[in-house]
Amino acid sequence: MEPDGDQARVAPVTPTDTSDQAVVDSEPTRLDLDALAGELADVEIALARLEAGTYFTDEVTGEELAESFLEQHPTARTLPRS
Repeated sequence: MEPDGDQARVAPVTPTDTSDQAVVDSEPTRLDLDALAGELADVEIALARLEAGTYFTDEVTGEELAESFLEQHPTARTLPRS
């Protein structure tokens, strides 16, 4: 069946295609170095807290941080406040 006048066939983009879309799709993802540095700092703090024996303790209130909570948020230093 032939497409109507308003409908045109669109060729799929292939790896050998040099169209603009193929170029955009092949650009490497840019890294957010500030975010990565922040995440690394959080991990280093968590490791230091583990070594010091304070990993399972809220830094503000002194309350215990549940293991299940830390499994979901391994770099948490406090309980979430509402």
